[in-house]
Amino acid sequence: MTIPEYLASGEPARLVPVTADSNKELRAASILLATLANVPPFAREMMGSIGERMGVRSNLDCFTEVVFKGDQDQSKYRPDGLIVLESGKNRTWRCLVEAKIGRAELDSDQIERYLAIAKAQKIDAVLTISNQFVALPSHTPVAVSKVALRSVNLFHWSWMYVLTQAMLLLTDDEFERPEQRYILAEMVRYFSHQSVGVSTFDRMNPEWKSLNLQIQSGARLSKTASDVENTVAAWHQEVRDVCLLLTRKVGRSVSIRMSKSHSDDPAQRVRDDSAKLVESHELSCSLNVPDAASPITVSVDLQRRSVSVSMAIGAPKDKQRASSRINWVLRQVSKSDPNCIFVKAIWPGRTSFTQATLRELRENPALLETDNKSLSPTQFELLLIKDLAGKFSGPRTFIEQLEEAVPSFYEQVGQFLRAYVAPPPRVRREAKPYEADEALQEVSDDAEVASSDATDETQSAL
Repeated sequence: MTIPEYLASGEPARLVPVTADSNKELRAASILLATLANVPPFAREMMGSIGERMGVRSNLDCFTEVVFKGDQDQSKYRPDGLIVLESGKNRTWRCLVEAKIGRAELDSDQIERYLAIAKAQKIDAVLTISNQFVALPSHTPVAVSKVALRSVNLFHWSWMYVLTQAMLLLTDDEFERPEQRYILAEMVRYFSHQSVGVSTFDRMNPEWKSLNLQIQSGARLSKTASDVENTVAAWHQEVRDVCLLLTRKVGRSVSIRMSKSHSDDPAQRVRDDSAKLVESHELSCSLNVPDAASPITVSVDLQRRSVSVSMAIGAPKDKQRASSRINWVLRQVSKSDPNCIFVKAIWPGRTSFTQATLRELRENPALLETDNKSLSPTQFELLLIKDLAGKFSGPRTFIEQLEEAVPSFYEQVGQFLRAYVAPPPRVRREAKPYEADEALQEVSDDAEVASSDATDETQSAL
């Protein structure tokens, strides 16, 4: 692999980088970039996440410690890597890479400087990698001027996202050669070691505890206050971490369910969720699990200091009685652990919902019925509710309890639920034309016989 002529210095990314032990960021970036360059299935997956498709004839080269010719600030600003993707003869896509590891976080000024370098060198994008989480790779965990993004795209991967995608890929048989699987498996083994510095989101923001105290005391909150916005930003990172956690457990890509406006503008998502937190003292999200009966809704009530995880399914319309519909949903969770699980029935019109614990309903399903026996529930919601009490305000204990509740709910309830599917209609047997004529003739003959018999009986009587 030759160094591009526009670089003053740099070298191909290496699986076994020769660098100081203290430079963990460059070591991690080199190993990741070398894996991308040598494992096409992994490269296709990761490049696809930022909108770059790789064909069979595409070529991906990766370099580290790059310095561009004519760059006056090369001693102070040196990107950790460069990705060069060639697709065909006429298209070359290039991307600068900046990596942070451990608790080191991205710096806005540094990222804007790299965006300026990319613009000056006509490079298409800048990719940041750190332990910070974002909902989508097109979002960024740092505030960057919109002016800096006019001609250069900015993407972000968390290290846990990279690791999760690699682990999912290892369960498939998409490798062209066995050494590709070996390289990817070694990369996973490296980044899974605790000394490397790849971590999950393990604690809420420093303002979490004080914000809880404000809400408990009835203090008035402002949606633009830093403690509110920082809490929402931390919540968004935790939601993404929960997605990755559930992804690793089910072996399928779990995603965040959000509106197009929030997907296009993460800042708007923060504003809307901040307003919701101030108004209802609630944080919430919705997760899509492939082929699940419905999305998983996670709701955090800061007033009650509780966490609820739920899924909703429609009641079967071909069952008319309320008891039949209730038994239908209870059969689906017959193997579930009833602890902390509630079943809620939604009724038509203005009838209030009914709710009981799964343990109670197993003994007496009628607890879910209403006094009006002519009504049947239209929908069921199954919930896991955890009252965290004092553990709720702890930045670390809150995360621990939440990351235990969501996978537990899916394991005990979500994986067993099946959405109602109406049975297919059956073919109705219709009489053939000649059969109908024969039937009419038989009726006519029977009538004539009956009439004749009646006449004979009358004559005998006379």
